[in-house]
Amino acid sequence: MIGVMELKEIFSARLKNARVINGMSMDELCSKMNNLISKQTISKYESGKMLPNSTNLIALANALDVKPDYLLRPFSVSLDRIEFRKKSKMSVKDENSIKERIRDRIERYIEIEEILNINSNFSNPIKNNAVTSSSDIYRIAAELKDLWQLGQDGIPYVIEMLEEHCVKVMEMDAPDTFDGLSGLVGDHKPIIVLNKNFPVERKRFTVMHELGHLLLDFDESLPQKDVERFCNLFANEMLISQDVFKKLLGASRHDISLNELRAIQLNFGLSVDAQMFKARQLDIISDSRYKYFCITKNQNPAFKKLVERSTYHEEQSTRFESLVYRALASELISYSKASVLLNESIDVVREQLELV
Repeated sequence: MIGVMELKEIFSARLKNARVINGMSMDELCSKMNNLISKQTISKYESGKMLPNSTNLIALANALDVKPDYLLRPFSVSLDRIEFRKKSKMSVKDENSIKERIRDRIERYIEIEEILNINSNFSNPIKNNAVTSSSDIYRIAAELKDLWQLGQDGIPYVIEMLEEHCVKVMEMDAPDTFDGLSGLVGDHKPIIVLNKNFPVERKRFTVMHELGHLLLDFDESLPQKDVERFCNLFANEMLISQDVFKKLLGASRHDISLNELRAIQLNFGLSVDAQMFKARQLDIISDSRYKYFCITKNQNPAFKKLVERSTYHEEQSTRFESLVYRALASELISYSKASVLLNESIDVVREQLELV
């Protein structure tokens, strides 16, 4: 049983989090509520000095686009236990909003797993994961593909594959300055967050890059730019191994047709840009040839658009939603609970539930 003091603490933190998620100041929240509640009252709510009545609670929830349940729900995940590695330059406002949205999504994700009694603890399958050179990356990528039985023909659905191996993948609307991030919930629940608005090839590369941050062990003295470079190499190698890439393009080339690269893109979900970088990194093409490609692309908008065209099939994270509907179909949760977990109306949940 939650006491009044604890409920005030929960509500104060939830209210501030919801306001941060929406990027609102207290004044902006008052304005959206047509000044039904004063700024002073909101300040008292957020400082834990008072609780709202039912009318004000509903009004706050509507203004913040959350359910009243959210504002009164105890925290099950602490951001203090999550170490996020930010690689994108964002405003503090955008960064805080994304972090709070992630926390909310993680809480709901873990809750549905607990309802279904699913153990999603993850352990790093790579025992010797220390990285000091490119050869370590090639070794680790090959070992991981073997352990996870991924083969050499490409990974059709990267996000689905990671979720099958207990890595939670979430997508969200975010500014273009945000690519992705990764971290741990506790000690055994890795998460990767992606910008859902990016092309699928970019999301596939980013999710593998973030997997590198989760699995690889870098010396603390290693410069961050080298860490990023190794994670890029890991992502590229996971999507297509150097041996397969050389077999398809040859060991040494001067000119490469876009048709060849497009065929690889269609089969392996790796962008033309990433392929050209890999070709240079493997000395398939010379440094001058790679620079010519980059200059041509930057100076020719039509060529740039052609090179960056996305052709791979779409993929997205669906495991969380599937688990909620599984629990609903098994009558482990009510429509109301499913509505809260999915952050959708009950009518939408009813429409989307299809029993066979």
